[in-house]
Amino acid sequence: MRIGVLGAGSWGLTLAWLWGTFPSQEEPNDVWLWDRNPEKIHAMRANRTITFPLEVQIPDSVDLVEDLASALAGTDIVALAVTAEGTRSVCQMLAEAGLSSSVIVVNTSKGIEFPTLKRLSIVIQEELPRNPQAVLSGPTLAKEILKGLPTAASIASDDLDLAEQLQTWLSCDYHLRLYSNPDVTGVELGGALKNIFAISSGYISAKRLGDNARAALLTRGLAEMTRFSITLGAQEMTLYGLSGLGDLLATSNSPLSRNYQVGYMLAQGKTLPDILSELKVVAEGVSTARAVYRIAQKLDLDMPITQEINRALFETLSEDSFIKSLMSRKLKSEKVQLPL
Repeated sequence: MRIGVLGAGSWGLTLAWLWGTFPSQEEPNDVWLWDRNPEKIHAMRANRTITFPLEVQIPDSVDLVEDLASALAGTDIVALAVTAEGTRSVCQMLAEAGLSSSVIVVNTSKGIEFPTLKRLSIVIQEELPRNPQAVLSGPTLAKEILKGLPTAASIASDDLDLAEQLQTWLSCDYHLRLYSNPDVTGVELGGALKNIFAISSGYISAKRLGDNARAALLTRGLAEMTRFSITLGAQEMTLYGLSGLGDLLATSNSPLSRNYQVGYMLAQGKTLPDILSELKVVAEGVSTARAVYRIAQKLDLDMPITQEINRALFETLSEDSFIKSLMSRKLKSEKVQLPL
C-alpha cells in the first residue's frame, strides 16, 4: 500500500510514523511525507528525527519528498493533515500535480473552512470531485501515539464499503484501531466542534472552578454539539461515538491538547495573538468557534458555550461573566432521551 501524507505538522508526522512503523498488512507500507514548506522536509532529511511533539526517529520506510507530482505516481491513498484553512489550496495543488481519480483522499484535519463555513469534505469534493474520499477522526493526541500508547478512531465515508476497506488498510494493530462509519457529517462535526469545548475546559481548569463545573460544561457541550450536528444532517448516535464524545473527553481533559492550552492561557489574561504565537502551532478551535457561531446565528440555534468562547477569544470575558452566562441562564428541563 502506497500512502502519501500531506502536511508535516505534529499530526501528519505522527500518521507517517504510524503507517511507516506499524502496517496493518503483512507487507510494509510505502509511505511518503510532503509539506507545503520544502525547507521543513529538507531539514528533516538531515537526521530523520521528529522533535515535536516528541523526539522520535522517522522510519526508513517513510520517504521525505519535495516534488509532489513525482510522489503521487503509484499512490493509493493520500491523507490530508493540513489545517482547515489550508485544505482547499492543498487540494488545488494535488489537482495541478496530476492526482489520479483512483486515489482515495482521506481527510484527517478537524475544522470548518472560514469564511465559507463549509465542512472540509465539501471543500475536498469541490476541488477533487472525481476522487473517492473519507474522513478519519477521533481521540488522537499525537504525543501519546508517538509514545506507543493505543487509541481508536472513526473512519467515515458515504461509501461504507470504502470505509471498511480503509479500516483494514489504515489500522495499526492496537496503536490505531479504526471503526468504520457511514456518517461523514457527524464524524466531521464531532471532530471539529469538540475543540470549542476543549478551549472552555482549559479556561475552567486555569480558573480552578472544579471538576463539577467541568463535568457540567462538557455534558452541556455534548448536548450543544449534538444539537448543532443533527441540524446539519448528522446522525445522533455518531456524536456519542469516538469522533464525538470520545474526542471531546480526550481533548477537553488533557493539557496535551493545544485547544485546551488556548483556554488555559485565555484565563491567565493573555491575548489571543500572544497565545497563538506562544503555541507555534494551529489551534483549530479558534477558527471553528467563529465559524460555528456564525452558522448557529444563521440557523437560529441556541449555542451558549460557543457564544461565550467567541467572546473570550475575540472580545473580553471575565470569570464572573463566563460563569454567570453558563450557570445563570433560564432554568430548563434536561429532557434526556436515551438512544435505543
